[in-house]
Amino acid sequence: MMQIVKHPKKVEWAKLLQRPVMDSSSLEASVKNILFEVKANGDEALKRFATIFDKVSVPELQVTEAEITSALALVSNELKEAIQLAKKNIETFHAIQTTAAAKIETMPGVVCWRKAVAIEKVGLYIPGGTAPLFSTILMLAVPAKIAGCKEIILCTPPAKDGSINAAILYTAQLCGITKIYKTGGAQAIAAMAYGTETIPQVYKIFGPGNQYVTAAKQLVQKDGVAIDMPAGPSEVCVMADETANPVFVAADLLSQAEHGVDSQVLLVSTSEQLINNTAAEMDKQLGALPRKELAAKALENSKAVLVNNVDEMIELVNTYAAEHLIISCSNDEVIAERITNAGSMFLGNYSPESAGDYASGTNHTLPTNGYARAYSGVSVDSFVKKITVQKLSLEGLKNIGKAVVTMAEAEGLQAHANAIKKRMESK
Repeated sequence: MMQIVKHPKKVEWAKLLQRPVMDSSSLEASVKNILFEVKANGDEALKRFATIFDKVSVPELQVTEAEITSALALVSNELKEAIQLAKKNIETFHAIQTTAAAKIETMPGVVCWRKAVAIEKVGLYIPGGTAPLFSTILMLAVPAKIAGCKEIILCTPPAKDGSINAAILYTAQLCGITKIYKTGGAQAIAAMAYGTETIPQVYKIFGPGNQYVTAAKQLVQKDGVAIDMPAGPSEVCVMADETANPVFVAADLLSQAEHGVDSQVLLVSTSEQLINNTAAEMDKQLGALPRKELAAKALENSKAVLVNNVDEMIELVNTYAAEHLIISCSNDEVIAERITNAGSMFLGNYSPESAGDYASGTNHTLPTNGYARAYSGVSVDSFVKKITVQKLSLEGLKNIGKAVVTMAEAEGLQAHANAIKKRMESK
């Protein structure tokens, strides 16, 4: 179960807050080989890797319309309604993220502005494996559609019988995605990065995955393909004081631990009683979980940290930079104002991480492994690039011309200076 650490000194924080570390050298070598094979052999390599890794034969990589249609009947009306509700909330939250840029006159006759342009071709990776994450389709496809991306493709690994999870197919078609491909892991990232006979090449790749997927995303970035963010195993940090409910806190910690053995769970509290009660409650709840073996393994890397006061709790949490941060404290909004490093925050006793994972409206594709110090989660902006524009009148050119010439000549770039001078001399 969770290790309990009481009143650690600051010099111990770095070691205490370390994420589980994996040897990446052998991993990177095997991923590089997969990328090379897909780049060289396209569809043939994808089908071969499906046999090796997924233990499945995939005669056709693209999901057919018939497969999509038959999958729709397999999804219960209750689940369809839940997915539709989540989609509506995600659309509502993300729609306000599109704002028209104003034209700014920096000085008379010099007008500058930014033009937002959707990234034309994007690829979405949706994990299958132990948990087919159809919710991630909503989190990626909805903002992509709002941004106006022209081509959105989706790759996801097939089951042992060659099928794709029905909820994944239902959600994809609900979001207007028709190009769905049966390929997973690092090979799917390679297919989207380089293109194959069947799968089109994209300009930016989105979506979570295991360590192979993450390594592949970081490697294809070196070849000029953009990625959403570096994202490793999922994690949650819960800040809790004596007003928190240990039953709720235990449920939140376990909801993260059940993702996988490499998930990380951290509880930071000013109350020793809350920590003890939560640990006892976790024991009780864990036994009833279908994925209890996975969760128990994840909890081996997890810690509960007792600190002296709220200020220390905030400092420790900002040092950790959690993907998900739950603030179960009496003055949650005041504390939230002082949080500088987190992917997404959940305030109060009635805001579980699960709400944001599925249906509150915020995005669940978030920076992990401390990247929340510098990265945001996915938003409409993730699917957009901004092109700056300027237009100068003759008056504007005269107003800045002398300064530009002086600066260009000081840098020894005479042709830059001449581009201004020639225009001035022509009038």
